[in-house]
Amino acid sequence: MVSRQRIVFMGSPDFAVPALEALADHYSLAGVVTQPDRPAGRGGILKPPAVKAAALHLGIPVIQPEKLRNPEALAQLRTWAPDLIVVAAFGQILRPNVLDLPKFGCINIHGSLLPRGRGAAPIQAAILAGDQETGITIMKMDPGVDTGPVLIQRAIPISPEDTAGSLFKKLAPIGAELLLETLPPYLSGDLQPKPQPAEGVTYAPMLKKEDGLLDFTQPATALERRVRAFNPWPGTWFEWNGTLVKVLHAQASAEKSPGAGLRFIFEGYPAIGTSMGMLILEEIQLAGKKSMPGKAFLAGARGWKNHD
Repeated sequence: MVSRQRIVFMGSPDFAVPALEALADHYSLAGVVTQPDRPAGRGGILKPPAVKAAALHLGIPVIQPEKLRNPEALAQLRTWAPDLIVVAAFGQILRPNVLDLPKFGCINIHGSLLPRGRGAAPIQAAILAGDQETGITIMKMDPGVDTGPVLIQRAIPISPEDTAGSLFKKLAPIGAELLLETLPPYLSGDLQPKPQPAEGVTYAPMLKKEDGLLDFTQPATALERRVRAFNPWPGTWFEWNGTLVKVLHAQASAEKSPGAGLRFIFEGYPAIGTSMGMLILEEIQLAGKKSMPGKAFLAGARGWKNHD
């Protein structure tokens, strides 16, 4: 049975698609707001956000404002007259004139256990910090950045092998499930949002491409977490012989380091010393080449070792 409430959905990447599809099955979706198409790949061909493709497949109207404050975007929102706006990884700040538009306000599906991990990259931040768990928070939005009161949370463990990509895939369907669980009691007034605790606040700022440069004066464990946290984007890398080397998979070893940045071979794999321990390169990709196992790289690499 489809609810009478009119909902507008705002989201952009793959993470938001399960929530959109779940909403479409149970509620009346007036429209979808997502980011503009962006150039992708070597050819720079415009690629639509995953949410746009899903919405069009579902037959839901879509707008793609560069900025939500554009008069045309605001006019369309008012025309849609939503009772509720649901947000999941939209990528733009909602101002008070949007937050106050729906009768039931705006709720957000956030990929962390708030107040830990406020900001644009909470899933990556959890891996970077070495957290043992993360999860989904559904919150009512206020003008702050992920500061609004909480409706529901669910935690999941972070495995030692998890990358940002694998955690995104685990959390996205949980977000959709929690959303459907939360909306009926929230819309009926039986579930009231509770303020976030003042303690335990951390921030997860937006990532930049340059954040992926590996600094071998850091401990190997921190670098290994960075490799996992930044997979698939922005990726991690270093320069060798004037070539950019992407590190796709790596392991930290507690073996004594020969020195930060020194290159050597460890049990058949290329390895680099750090300030504490060694980073073993299990899978890499040279600029313009396909990815390859570390052992295969060594078979054709000349001058890798600068330490025995």
